[in-house]
Amino acid sequence: MTPGSNIPLNAARVTVDVTAPVRLDVSGLLLTADGKVRSDDDFIFYNQPAGPGVTYRSGGGSAPDAIVVDTASVPPGIEKIVVTASPDAAGQSFQGIEPTATIRNADDQSVLATFTPPQLGSETALVIVEVYLRGGVWKARAVGQGYANGLAGIATDFGVTVEEPAAPAQPTAPAQPAAPAAPAWQPPAARTPTPPAAPPAPPAPPAAPPAGGKINLDKGRVSLQKNQTVSLVKGGRPLLSQVKMGLGWEPAYRGKDIDLDASVIAFGPQRNHIDSCYFGKLTIVGGAIRHSGDNLTGEGGGDDEVITVDLGRLPQEVSGLVFTVNSFSGQKFTEVAKAYCRLLDAATGEELVRFDLTGAEPQTGVMMAKLIRQYSGEWEMTAMGDFVKARTVRNMVKPAGQAL
Repeated sequence: MTPGSNIPLNAARVTVDVTAPVRLDVSGLLLTADGKVRSDDDFIFYNQPAGPGVTYRSGGGSAPDAIVVDTASVPPGIEKIVVTASPDAAGQSFQGIEPTATIRNADDQSVLATFTPPQLGSETALVIVEVYLRGGVWKARAVGQGYANGLAGIATDFGVTVEEPAAPAQPTAPAQPAAPAAPAWQPPAARTPTPPAAPPAPPAPPAAPPAGGKINLDKGRVSLQKNQTVSLVKGGRPLLSQVKMGLGWEPAYRGKDIDLDASVIAFGPQRNHIDSCYFGKLTIVGGAIRHSGDNLTGEGGGDDEVITVDLGRLPQEVSGLVFTVNSFSGQKFTEVAKAYCRLLDAATGEELVRFDLTGAEPQTGVMMAKLIRQYSGEWEMTAMGDFVKARTVRNMVKPAGQAL
């Protein structure tokens, strides 16, 4: 599965296990329509392993921990069960230890789907998948939403009461300490509590936001480097309007025409090819994607070819778009100069994102950029610049699908 994709569940009981090169804490939260738990009893984890229709199963360190969902036993009013994971070691991030969630039929253990969230870094906890009810049908969706403040951040986000560690007492006359009330959940610093050897150290000051945080459009135009990603969000709101992807190039040698073809390939949640928009098929998916037509020379200023995408009208089944450029005549990209792609607001013509191709390979195709629909509904654009041997958009479908 890819982020935001979903599948209908053909089993009433499903198991979601999560594996990684390190031991993980896996938990589940039962959520109502407002995205919150009804009480702390709806947070299912190793210290509270059973809830209505949802149970936690420990792997004992030799097998992955898992959340089992019996959809027939989920109480009315619960519309979603989110499955979360975090490294067992306190403070460890997911950098370099990508987790994989496997959704299985709980009765025969057959695999229904797998999901590995891409591009993880400073995240110390993830909402990895969710099992949800839609139109009377239970489905599973790949999420991959990260948190930098561990399971406590996830728990708080969904309405669970999290007891913060108490600050050490100031030096005063000795007194008998009062026994604190047991919280519904505490961050899992250790699975087997031991008496503290010394009073806890004062809490560290809040950490600064990570330097590698997600880029958005709040500060205006964004210039991407290869493999960088920008979220099409401005002022905290997804940019669900018409955008244009302009693609341009020039001949590397003066006086020599270069005939390239810009295209966009639409994919579904399972990386399945839905349709391709190019000079031979100028509109697809009900007109939500439109192509400006073919430029045969590459001469002239400005964009050579433009593809307009109405993000708000795209069918829900379209979860990924890959923008490509091909040389049907067989000319290599070493004969092309100043190739770029840029995303514009179709209503105002304002340039939002730009990616300039700084290198070239003797190939006939290049994947310039991709747009991916996220779990939250927003779209993200990633600069690619990956060259392939492909003279037509048809030959680009397979490598583009693999690149999502």
